[in-house]
Order: sequence, then C-alpha cells, then structure tokens
Amino acid sequence: MNPMFYFLLALTTVLAVTADPGGPILDNDGYVIFNGSYLVRPIIFGGGLTLSPLGDNQCPLYIEQQFSKDDIGYPIRFSNWGSGARFVPESENLNIEMVIPVTTCVQSSTYWWVTATEGSKWLFISAGPKPDPGEASSKSFFQIKKVGDFTNGYKIMFCSKDNNCIDVGIVVDEYGVQRLALCTMPFPVTFVKADETETSSKNISIM
Repeated sequence: MNPMFYFLLALTTVLAVTADPGGPILDNDGYVIFNGSYLVRPIIFGGGLTLSPLGDNQCPLYIEQQFSKDDIGYPIRFSNWGSGARFVPESENLNIEMVIPVTTCVQSSTYWWVTATEGSKWLFISAGPKPDPGEASSKSFFQIKKVGDFTNGYKIMFCSKDNNCIDVGIVVDEYGVQRLALCTMPFPVTFVKADETETSSKNISIM
C-alpha cells in the first residue's frame, strides 16, 4: 500500500488525539466522574467546603473551608465544559457550583466566581448566579489539574484568557476564616461521591 497513506493515517491520528479534551477526572475511588455531586475532601488538612458571609456583610457568600476534618461540607457539581466530552475533563475550563438548597442570600444559584473585595489583597471565590455568555463569565471558569504524586489528587486553578493559570488555595481572612482565594499555594483535594443525604452540620437557610 502507498506509504503516503500510512503517513496521512498517522497524522490524522495525532491530530485527533491533540483535539481531544484532557483525560477524565477520577474520584477518590478511581472512578471516572461523569456527572453528579462530589464532596471536596482536602488531602492535607481541614474539612470540607461551605459558604459564609465575609465580616458584617451578609451577601455575597464566600467559599469557606471548615477547620475540622469531621465537617464534610457541601458537595459541588461540575458543568459547562466546552469539549463535549461525556466525562468531566481535566485541564479544561468549566463551572463549579455548590450544591446547597437555599442560602441566606436570596439567590437560586451558587456558582463559583473570582471576586475582588474592597479592602482585601485577596481575590476570593464567592457564590453567585449562573454565568451567562459574555466578558464577565470568564471570572467563573476554573480548571481541575493533577497535583503532585497524590493518588487521584487534584488542584483547582483559575485560568485567564491568555492561559495564565493561578492556583486556588486556602488563605486566612482578617476575621480568621479559611477562605478559597487565588494564591501561590495549591489546595490539594480529592473528590468523593456524595450521598444524597450528606450535608454539613452547618445550616444555611433563607433569612
């Protein structure tokens, strides 16, 4: 058979692999994450994630890491990756949403957003509305990437339009609360499939 045929076949295969999305994100048990809700469990220290106000301002709510490892926090859900892959892909822009029925703020959506806060040097991660297409929605896209040598361990990153990625890590705000924010240290986590009945010990209800 014509050698050119094999060359074109190999080239097509390479291009097809290059065009594919990142590999699938795996949960703590090694299963591919397709959809559903997952608890964010820190690999190194502390408990799960919840929402709380910043100081005296009741809204918006910000993502807080609970101190005790016994506090499992609320689950998250991934959505809106652009490749069309059936699984949740690594290293691709996607939205993250906290799975909480109701909050103290009158809002029906709790999607993660990068938010500048007056008087703070940190860019915290807050809970906000479902992103609409447009310039502002770029502040609601995150990526999940493998971290270190941890088995099924990942870190969360925020990547700007020029593909400059910054780790989402844990910082302590001026009130002594551990918050998710953009920083230089990653927050190594693993994802655990959430049971429908699993919730945090902390209630978040509409005021």
